[in-house]
Amino acid sequence: MSEKTICPACKAETAVFDGPVHRYLASSPGCWNAFCEVLNKEYSDFEYGKNHRLTVDAYALQHPGNPSPQTISSVAIHLASLCQILEHGYSLSAATEFMQAFADHKDAFLWLDPPADLGAINVADVLASDTGLMHLTKVEEWATTTWQAWHAHHQQINSWIQQYA
Repeated sequence: MSEKTICPACKAETAVFDGPVHRYLASSPGCWNAFCEVLNKEYSDFEYGKNHRLTVDAYALQHPGNPSPQTISSVAIHLASLCQILEHGYSLSAATEFMQAFADHKDAFLWLDPPADLGAINVADVLASDTGLMHLTKVEEWATTTWQAWHAHHQQINSWIQQYA
């Protein structure tokens, strides 16, 4: 049995991995590797990639990092994307277009303290999906639980959307 490690951000249990991590998202190397494996599935098989927007938003929000201009804008933009999709009925492609325009205001956003619990589903749960349908379902659950975890900041996100959309 291979040795396991727990990501300090999202609590995903992954194999110990000696490799890179994202330059400003806070994750363990094993967690970042698991995310790269999920991305590989999504990029190589259309059935897995239909919810790609949600995959990226959920992962980024479960690994917010430390306050910096990049992490502040990342959290705000990914939260706004999930808000538009889950609360306002945006399609995934419309949310991506929205994000691009919303990012023009990144200097106006403030650090939002991450919740202590970033959601019950993480990248390891998504990676364990055996079929495209299971993957899509798990990604939707992941995005929903991640958005719910950030509930203390929903009002602020909606305010920024109204102000900058």
